[in-house]
Amino acid sequence: MELEPEEGETPASPAGMLAARAKRARLKAGLSLRALAEKLGYPHTYLSRVENGDQLPSPALAQVLDTFYETDGLYSDLLAVAVSAEIPMYGRKVLDAEKRAARIQTFNSSVVPGLLQIEPYTNALFMESMPGKDAEYVALQAAKRSHRQAVLDSAEPPLYWAIMDEAALRRPVGSPAVMADQIRHILTVIQTNSAVRVQVLPFSRGVHPLLGGSLSLLTLRDGSTFAYVESFASGVSVDTPSDVLELATLLDIARSKALDSGESVALFHRHLKEYEDDC
Repeated sequence: MELEPEEGETPASPAGMLAARAKRARLKAGLSLRALAEKLGYPHTYLSRVENGDQLPSPALAQVLDTFYETDGLYSDLLAVAVSAEIPMYGRKVLDAEKRAARIQTFNSSVVPGLLQIEPYTNALFMESMPGKDAEYVALQAAKRSHRQAVLDSAEPPLYWAIMDEAALRRPVGSPAVMADQIRHILTVIQTNSAVRVQVLPFSRGVHPLLGGSLSLLTLRDGSTFAYVESFASGVSVDTPSDVLELATLLDIARSKALDSGESVALFHRHLKEYEDDC
């Protein structure tokens, strides 16, 4: 199906263009939102948010729209442009490196690592942590995170080794149901993706050198390594060998205090049961 812009239509952004084209394509096909939802297998409320520009589609939905409307990758391309346009300069290096990494080691002190987050968790997290931002901005941030997660399902995924503080499990983000689904997702990834390792650093192990921060070490396929340190509002890439070595040492100390894989899975299950009981 050919999708030409309406005369005089000048969407303000790639995200706006994607929303406008999605709605126009549905109307040209003579479908209601509920009828389209039945054909695509997605909730009509989700499709409505996409068409209204309140939420970007996931990469999976963008592909489904391209297939259904026979648009030769249009929606996937617009999604990629919309996501890329909103990436701050300090984060572009790490996002590019994730696609070329042989190994990603990461520590998160207060939330679930980004590549392991489910969409409802990310949305709830961003809604609370971005006061005053409009729905389109929040949707862009959530889409960026969703877009990144494809690296774990690529043909040659990096070894992804995540350490997370128990605080990320104890502090509810969204509802108990969201937290239960989030923990189930982590357990599923651990069980089905041999490239993923997840450990939890419990409160019982006391203090560690990465309290209150987020650190990623990315080793590229040529053997070079750089670090990415992120705060609540900014991030910085570190590639000086001596500084990378210092940060790697801090990560090693934190990892030495973490539970092993089996113990971590057991702790995930304990927290899962607590959230299920609260649902």
